[in-house]
Amino acid sequence: MSLTHPAHVVIIGAGPSGSLAAALLNKQGIKATIIEKSTFPRFSIGESLLPACMESLKKADMFDAVNAAGFQFKNGAAFHANGQHTEFDFTDKYTSGEGTTFQVQRSQFDKLLADTAEQQGVTIHYQHEIKNIDVGREKPLLTVLDENQTSYEIEADFILDASGFGRVLPRLLGLEEPSTLPPRRAIFTHIEDNITAESYDRNKILISVHPDDCKVWYWLIPFSNGTCSFGVVGEPEFFANYPDDHLAALKQLATEESNLKVLLSQATYPNPCGTIMGYSANVTKLFDRNFALLGNAGEFLDPVFSSGVTIAMKSAELAADLLVKQFNNEVVDWQTEYANTLMTGVNAFRCYVEGWYTGEFQDVVLHDNPNPKIKQMICSILAGYAWDKSNPFVAEPARRLKVVAAICKT
Repeated sequence: MSLTHPAHVVIIGAGPSGSLAAALLNKQGIKATIIEKSTFPRFSIGESLLPACMESLKKADMFDAVNAAGFQFKNGAAFHANGQHTEFDFTDKYTSGEGTTFQVQRSQFDKLLADTAEQQGVTIHYQHEIKNIDVGREKPLLTVLDENQTSYEIEADFILDASGFGRVLPRLLGLEEPSTLPPRRAIFTHIEDNITAESYDRNKILISVHPDDCKVWYWLIPFSNGTCSFGVVGEPEFFANYPDDHLAALKQLATEESNLKVLLSQATYPNPCGTIMGYSANVTKLFDRNFALLGNAGEFLDPVFSSGVTIAMKSAELAADLLVKQFNNEVVDWQTEYANTLMTGVNAFRCYVEGWYTGEFQDVVLHDNPNPKIKQMICSILAGYAWDKSNPFVAEPARRLKVVAAICKT
């Protein structure tokens, strides 16, 4: 084994949170080294971004690259259930900030962010895998296998875990704990949609509810090249009534929701179908004296409101800001300034995710005569601005949802 020169910050994973954090640190003259297990491009779901992500990208000087990449423009979200249809325009929201974003093939998007970070001076080691971490030392030590299976060690002043579903630090340090959300399964693929309906708006993600089970929902995320990401989410037992072949099950499910049946009548399915189950996750802590968990490495809720990348980017912003202060010998409070702040938005999203599955939030979202001001407040959360505590639906999510859901029922 050889001991490399120490890095200021070692980041595990080159996905959106890792690349963003590295770029933000690099802007402040802090060296960041990213250790990435895979090669890019690589497939990932979580393809419908929220406008709040654009604010993060601007801070990291990455927005121009994303804006020029030709991704599908996105200005809102559409919801459909049992003949009811409603739309949210993200430019008509309570919180100031970007009101548009993109729907992206994550293989291209993630590589673009990583490449942009490298162009800015960030070091990324691809096909390097973390095998062990010693955080008991003054400076944590990582044992890594490179692409030739040669082991080496790298010392850091601080570690940021941006490994997503790989959850490297929670796994190695025994930080994992069960999610408060019940296990669900998603099956998904990329289709050639061939949609000709003039009523269909490619600038919006479409969320549809299964007619027989409101806990089962579909996503349809259009891309700029005439393809879509298409998937369905439900509790595992729901899928017991469908073919074991995931692609056959997805095709059958597409015919059971009336609007999707029409929209996708000419669709072709050239790609294999993927599946993930039990993806919601939690941890015992989000930080310690020499590491912090970003995005999905800490907590993943549910894909229904596309909050994953937004939470990942927000966590990267918060952590980078604190590390800049910490390396400048300023006093920082990771519990207050990182964990508590991050969880403000996570808990707001969680409330509406839970409300979606109980049906309360579906009643609010699909109401045919919404109060314009309330709709703007909810729209802000759907646009990713879940940390704006001036928004009553962020400050008191459970109470506000309960009140508005009751009104919508009357």
